[in-house]
Amino acid sequence: MLSILDRYFLRELAYGVLATAIVLLVIFAGGAFATVLQKVANGSIQPSVMFEVLGLQMVDLLSTLLPMSAFLGTLIALGRMYRESEMHVLASSGMGPRGMLRPVTLLAVSATIVVGLVSLWLGPLSARTADQVIAAANKSVIAAGLDAGRFTELPGKGGIIFVDTLSRDGTVLGKTFLATDRTDSDGKPQVRVVNARNGRMYQESDGQNRFLALFDGWQFEIPLGADNWRRMKYERNDISLSNITDDDEDSDPAHEASTTELFKSLTPDNLGELVSRFAAPVSTLVLMMMVLPMSRQAPRDARYGRLLIAVLAYFLYVVWQLIARAQIIKGHLHTSAPIWLLHVIVFGVAAWYFWRQNAPRRVKGAH
Repeated sequence: MLSILDRYFLRELAYGVLATAIVLLVIFAGGAFATVLQKVANGSIQPSVMFEVLGLQMVDLLSTLLPMSAFLGTLIALGRMYRESEMHVLASSGMGPRGMLRPVTLLAVSATIVVGLVSLWLGPLSARTADQVIAAANKSVIAAGLDAGRFTELPGKGGIIFVDTLSRDGTVLGKTFLATDRTDSDGKPQVRVVNARNGRMYQESDGQNRFLALFDGWQFEIPLGADNWRRMKYERNDISLSNITDDDEDSDPAHEASTTELFKSLTPDNLGELVSRFAAPVSTLVLMMMVLPMSRQAPRDARYGRLLIAVLAYFLYVVWQLIARAQIIKGHLHTSAPIWLLHVIVFGVAAWYFWRQNAPRRVKGAH
């Protein structure tokens, strides 16, 4: 059963972690929103699913956000208690290092479990779901905002389209009118107007290009500033819509695969992804151990002095993990031992320093 002191510590630590998580969530959301908006602009993502994809990406980012929030939030909360002499008063009242270690351990274990669930299961699931949402939207003109009985501008300057009826999934169209701006072989601008009895939406097998197949209609090519119009009757007319531009560097099949699938094929990419997923909860424990010695400060110490040192230590710790993971993916390392050794070393150094801070000191000159 938790004592009054344990509950007080947990409450203060939880407030600090929550406040830090909210600030970091806003920062991360801003970066993710800019990325999604860029993909909307180049046609990779339809505007109608933009916020759904953003939400799924934020879930995926929790495995990075939560360890950082736990580390910085606990550091800020304990640092405030040291500066306001609360820790010194508690120590003089007989509270030893175990009194602070117990609530921090409870918080660390809880955070580790949550990060583990996100990293091993929820994060990959949200990444796969986001991919499926984007793929489904790109197969449907509904995602472009098309509505039966209304003129609609297609994304990527694809033209203006009007349909009188539309299927539920947005792939089958009724009577259709389409107008697009284009240039002829001489580089002169012209307007192409197409009508059809019906049509349907489809994609190439690679999913990169979208087409509109129109049936039983007329096509008019009207040069601007000239009177040499062309008219053509057709049975089927396939019209290319705006291409789906996808950045290859953003595609990461290993990240979208489930953890069990990664174990089945231990390629360098899969091994690097597995190391990253298991490192997230382990890093949470290591970072919470680092907090204990780094949060200690005198009442007159600079308010953010230890915080800057802690951020630098966090940065170096994460960078070394990223370097090792990159070497695994490139095939230069065939084992994850260096990353686990890094965790053990950092945890051991932090635990030793915390013990050294709280070890009894002999008075000088005493025999």
